[in-house]
Amino acid sequence: MLNHDLSCTVSPLLEITLGNLNTMEAVLLEMKIGAEVRKDPFSQVMTEMVCLHSPGKEGPFKVLNNCYIYKDIIQVKLIDLSQVTYLVVAAQIKAIQSPAATIWDCIHKTTSIGIYGPRYIHPSFTVIFTVCGHCYMPGKLTISDIKKGGKNTSPVVFQLWGKHSFLLDKPQDLNISVFSCDPDFEVKAERERKEIKQKQLLAGEVVHQQLLFSLADSREMHIFVFRVQVEPPNGRAVTQFFVTTPDPAPNLKRLSNRLGDLQEEKKIKSAPLLPAVCVKYPTFQDKKMNFTNYGITVKTVLRQKKIDYLLEYFKGDTVALIGEGKVKAIGQSKVKEWYVGVLRGKVGLVHCKNVKVIEKEQVICMSNNVFTTRNLLEQITLPFKNLTYIYSVVLTSVSEKVFDWKVLADVLGYSHLALEDFDQTQADKESEKVSYIVKKLKEDCHADKNTRKFLYELIVALLKMDCQGLVAHLIQEAAILTSAVKLGKGWRELAEKLVQLTKQQMEAYEIPHRGKAGDVAAEMMWKPAYDFLYTWGAHYGNSYRDVLQDLQSALDRMKNPVTKQWRDLTGALILIHSLEFLRATAFSTYDEV
Repeated sequence: MLNHDLSCTVSPLLEITLGNLNTMEAVLLEMKIGAEVRKDPFSQVMTEMVCLHSPGKEGPFKVLNNCYIYKDIIQVKLIDLSQVTYLVVAAQIKAIQSPAATIWDCIHKTTSIGIYGPRYIHPSFTVIFTVCGHCYMPGKLTISDIKKGGKNTSPVVFQLWGKHSFLLDKPQDLNISVFSCDPDFEVKAERERKEIKQKQLLAGEVVHQQLLFSLADSREMHIFVFRVQVEPPNGRAVTQFFVTTPDPAPNLKRLSNRLGDLQEEKKIKSAPLLPAVCVKYPTFQDKKMNFTNYGITVKTVLRQKKIDYLLEYFKGDTVALIGEGKVKAIGQSKVKEWYVGVLRGKVGLVHCKNVKVIEKEQVICMSNNVFTTRNLLEQITLPFKNLTYIYSVVLTSVSEKVFDWKVLADVLGYSHLALEDFDQTQADKESEKVSYIVKKLKEDCHADKNTRKFLYELIVALLKMDCQGLVAHLIQEAAILTSAVKLGKGWRELAEKLVQLTKQQMEAYEIPHRGKAGDVAAEMMWKPAYDFLYTWGAHYGNSYRDVLQDLQSALDRMKNPVTKQWRDLTGALILIHSLEFLRATAFSTYDEV
């Protein structure tokens, strides 16, 4: 009803249910919308974003007047309250005349893809991808038309594995292709490409498509990465992104270990032993970064007191932008929104209000510095030089998630190591060999601790192996632990801001760490802080970007923010923001990116 030539929806349909209408106040709603009006005069005059409401899901919808829009955020004030209200935001054009043929010609429209899968992967499993015209993806998705053996199964709940948003200039037919980056897993040939029709995008439909993955032969279950590519039937890819799967089901791990033990007990000597199956890791390529987004600075910012990770610039500088997303972080005194950019060979943040975003074709003058994937990698991993970590956690995580000790050794500069080195340590399993490499790195860095940092060198190596899921896990662990140490007794204020813990709940976290006097010593206060933050972070599942951003925002809101002096959490957000951009170039199979 709301999607035609003059109008298109740019938000999900919201259902607001009120249990108590006896309120003296209005309800204030704020949400992100999936479109922005183009900057040309015609679009600015003829196009408007409107919030529509209705007492029924099918309409009719009426325009709400109490709305305020700033860029891609809309605020709505609901005064006339009813028990059930449906809201949706739409972009509308007053009339069609040249140069506009439809509403799509007057807006920059966001299209989002969500990838959903089971909580754990199995030898054969289904992945659902969802395409919609806004920015929101639910954390869980219930699908009732999964088919097995030609028959429909009962409804299945899928978890959000990853999402990606991109700008689509016009509605058109799209092919979405999925490619496994790991030879151990394959996409069923007849299902590896799915079509999204132009009429579905025009109608504002939420499209669900199913893909089937299976384990090749009888190989070992492990996490892996697959690539999703979106392209028109005849043309260059519109966008591509990568998704990391969750872990295998725990019972499959136990079964795999049990079968391995039985095989060892049999000791069949008549057949030769096959080498362990290894994941094929891609090769890191030091290539020139090809930026697609740029910004012109509209003012000069030179700081008397330098702030880590914040760029300085002169009016008129051209900044290369890494993606279109934004980071929320405190500046000199207050929280602002920032773009992640590169200027004169340095990666950092630039305040969104100080930049006019332009397209690549509009760039007139750019710094002569060539910025490569190696430059980006070395800079975005700098926070790891200062983050606190638990060595046993790092050792265990890397040993379980890296499946080829030889590749890790080569990347770390230990290519001279041979199998004979493991004979002395009795390292037989692949995980034990990986553990040996990590321990050697730790020893070497400890011996030269003034110039070498263990966690930094390890993370650089893992990113060169394209182990982004593991890196995301390690940075979340390190950021939570370091935040706990920095907070100390201030964790109570943070806990109140994050989840409004009661006094009794806070005490429950502190009781296990109290000494004989009945109090938690100041130097031990990081322990209840860590217990709380670890529990809080676990509720986010695999959404590590949201964990770090929400943690940064909560720390910034404290009375005396530790983030004013401690900026490494900001650096961690820059890293997370840049991972897809790094991967798209450093591991690309194309000649040009």
